[in-house]
Amino acid sequence: EQCMWCVCVRARVRGENLVKHSSFCNREKERASMIRRRDRPSTPPIQSSAGASASDSNPPSDAAPARASSSRRRTSGESAIHFASLLFVVIQASWIVYHFQFLSLPRPLSAAEAGRRGFSEERAYKHVKQLTKFGPHPVGSEALDHAVEYVLSKVREVQTQAPWDVDVEVDFFHAKPGANWLQGGLFKGKTLAYANLKQVVVRVKPMSLAGSDDNAILVSSHIDTVVTTEGAGDCSSCVAVMLELVRAVSHWAHGFKHAIVFLFNTGEEEGLDGAHSFITQHPWKASIRTAIDLESMGIGGKSILFQGGPDKWIVEVYAKVAKYPAAQILVQDVFLSGFVKSATDFQVYKELLNISGLDFAYIRNGAVYHTKNDKLELLTPGSLQHMGENVLALLREVASSVDLKAVSTRNISTESLKWQMVYFDILGKYMVTYSVEFSKQMNFSVICQSLLLFFMSIYQGGLVSLVALSIVCLALVLTWTLSISFAVLTGIALPNLSNVAVPYIAHPWLALGLFGAPSLFGALVGHYIGYFLLRRYFLKVKGTVNGRLKQSCSQTELELLDWSAERWLFKAGFIQWLFILVLATWYGLGSSYIPLLWLVSPAVAYGVIDATFSPDRPPRELRSATLFLGFPVPLIASGGSFICAYKTLISAVVHSDRDPGSIAGWVANGHVAVLTAGLIIMCLIYILPYAHRSGGTLQILTGTIIILLISLSLVILGLVPPFTKHTGRVVNVVQVVEVGSPANNKPQLSSYVSLSSLTPGKLIHELDFLSEGFSCGMAEKLDFVTHVVKYGCISSVDAQDELNEYWMHQPALKLASVNFVGNERVTTVFIDTALSRRWVLAINIDHVRDFQLDAVFGEADIKQELVPRRTAVAVDGWHLVQFVTDQSGPHNFELTLYWPNTASSKGQSKGKPNPLLKLRTDINMVTAKVAATLGKLPEWVVAFGKSTSPYPLCYLVNLYVDFESQSIHA
Repeated sequence: EQCMWCVCVRARVRGENLVKHSSFCNREKERASMIRRRDRPSTPPIQSSAGASASDSNPPSDAAPARASSSRRRTSGESAIHFASLLFVVIQASWIVYHFQFLSLPRPLSAAEAGRRGFSEERAYKHVKQLTKFGPHPVGSEALDHAVEYVLSKVREVQTQAPWDVDVEVDFFHAKPGANWLQGGLFKGKTLAYANLKQVVVRVKPMSLAGSDDNAILVSSHIDTVVTTEGAGDCSSCVAVMLELVRAVSHWAHGFKHAIVFLFNTGEEEGLDGAHSFITQHPWKASIRTAIDLESMGIGGKSILFQGGPDKWIVEVYAKVAKYPAAQILVQDVFLSGFVKSATDFQVYKELLNISGLDFAYIRNGAVYHTKNDKLELLTPGSLQHMGENVLALLREVASSVDLKAVSTRNISTESLKWQMVYFDILGKYMVTYSVEFSKQMNFSVICQSLLLFFMSIYQGGLVSLVALSIVCLALVLTWTLSISFAVLTGIALPNLSNVAVPYIAHPWLALGLFGAPSLFGALVGHYIGYFLLRRYFLKVKGTVNGRLKQSCSQTELELLDWSAERWLFKAGFIQWLFILVLATWYGLGSSYIPLLWLVSPAVAYGVIDATFSPDRPPRELRSATLFLGFPVPLIASGGSFICAYKTLISAVVHSDRDPGSIAGWVANGHVAVLTAGLIIMCLIYILPYAHRSGGTLQILTGTIIILLISLSLVILGLVPPFTKHTGRVVNVVQVVEVGSPANNKPQLSSYVSLSSLTPGKLIHELDFLSEGFSCGMAEKLDFVTHVVKYGCISSVDAQDELNEYWMHQPALKLASVNFVGNERVTTVFIDTALSRRWVLAINIDHVRDFQLDAVFGEADIKQELVPRRTAVAVDGWHLVQFVTDQSGPHNFELTLYWPNTASSKGQSKGKPNPLLKLRTDINMVTAKVAATLGKLPEWVVAFGKSTSPYPLCYLVNLYVDFESQSIHA
């Protein structure tokens, strides 16, 4: 009774409004008398912490607090078990969603089951098997010629077997020399030139309908692979699906209104050259109205729609007809952010042809991307069936739709090129789509209503609510800060505890133990500080000093304080997701539906079950039913996507060090740690308040430490291998031949083997497998023109008598002429790439303004323009020109440089000539020393290739300019 009357006494002393307090105290005195007659402890309300929120629902009955306080108080162990149970339910539910959304695949159909008009994985699988038999088939290789011939033979079979009322046209397209300079993504500061690309183009249309080829749908994928893989996933699986689609579509096309064009291109792996050559040179390009690109960034699993639009019509059609919809705009947001360093042919179609379309990709097993582990045995059954059936249904609908013509006549402005659709699938069964404009309106509405509710809550609760809300915000900041800090500290320490800087690549679940446990520890500590401050503040509001309330009040009163703090901290989740929703809306992210659902659904559940609405009502203990009601919607919509994104981004770490040695192991761990901490806090923010009941926080913290110690033990003792034969550490093993010059005082030729890794961390364990003669370190950087190796291993330099086999491949940079035209210096450089059909040239833009590149053919020096004169755009002071061709392509070139006559020695070291040009030529030949090095490395070390990676044999030569003597020499 003293505890109840203390509020009234303090109010009189402070001169506060006694009307409210008087009625309040009288009611509470009557209630206390009734409770005392029942031999139960008093249950006074706490006005400041009653959660006077405008979002609270109908108040409970007066007897509710009494019933709640009469229940047995949990022990700390029971509270810890309760929290762990909630955590387990959330993780298990997310995994179930992930399974249905990303792992559940359709049953593969045999040829007999699919029939002539259906898609059969059995038939498509035979194509994949045959294409992988050719081994790696990059541009310029004989293996690629064989692969192209195989595709050509199969489409011609379809042509001969097509129904009489369907026209199947086959064009063996030889692209003329050309160049592209895309502006977005990876291509800034680059010119991508090509010659003699061979591609297969097929057009299927109804025979009887005139003008059916005026509007066409393009389906595209690439036959070529990188030099290090047979490409079962990237992208023989896509080509196989397209071959089966050509066959199936030929039996449907008699009822189409429009044509379907299938492009089997080459040169995609060298910079999207095949798609560019088709868009700029092929006569059928004018009829293309929408494009469907098939890609792979791993192998197997579902084919995910990860770029859709910009026009919304094609996305809506896919959502309508897809049998197994799989679409994630979250992946589109991540992909377009530049975090994933990759590009697809879809960029060419969107930028150059200004058309909308869909981009599908396999993203499972991303760690095998562009390595020898991209092989047939990892292709999961059902993955071809999934892509094939979805695309077949889409083609049938679009080719029969009158709306395709309307798309072609729509004026595509800068505004309409913005992404117009939000899309995502539900458990792989249903697909949700709505416009970006509707998304913005919905987001703004929720944001405004949420701010209004918070304002009304503070207005009704007064200063007490304002202070409590401030403490909650502080707790939220501490939760994020400590969670990220503890996780990052673990990442920093990890390279010192293990021989491998990133020991979780092959087992992503280990990252949860290594970074998730300290992240949860930090989150709980930060959250508990907020809980402590809230409880302390509520004691102060009650007018007590130094805990005198504990001496004068019952245990029930203390429980009410705990519940008040618990409920306020639950509202921290609302603040967190509201802030994320504001940011997502501000940056125009399509995935803003995720914070929207995580804000609205738990808030509604809280209002239905736990809200007290009236400030005169005492608080109640948070119920687990609030979570069970509020979590299903956001978990179903995003739980599987979070797991997929987490595994995909961890897989990307294996080849994230684009300049080997530039990313320390702890930096890569720091990125994963921040990602882990972010997901932990975002998903568990509503569960954290349940951790502080009955002193269970200490036991939960102890549990996180135990999990961390177990995870570290698995790493330190090597019980869980960091890499496996299917998920290996990626390396470049290259025979480097440097062509010397008077400027750098090097011999005419010097050769050695370079070993570097795109996986962060030092090559300590790998060096144990190599024989003597290799030295590792960062003493001297190795410039491969497209990238710089800042840490790697180099073998001893070959003796001069071992260089005979390299003379025939030696390239040359020769100064042909220097002329002065007005205030401009025109320098002509002759480039001889010898037997190389793939090379990259860097132009120093500190001095050169414009350039032009011509191919030179035959003894008559017939010139053909590859790159017209254009201003060179620089990245880090250099403009890159990449070129690729087949065996019959040119090997002599003339480069014309235009630079001011007043060019100075900007950036030149004193006494040291400055490179004007840097050339690297690649030869697709594995030397004896490279083969020996690869043979000695363990099976979990695999070679990696991409458009900028050198081939197993490469030559390096520079052209220097000395401004002091005004001389240029190689």
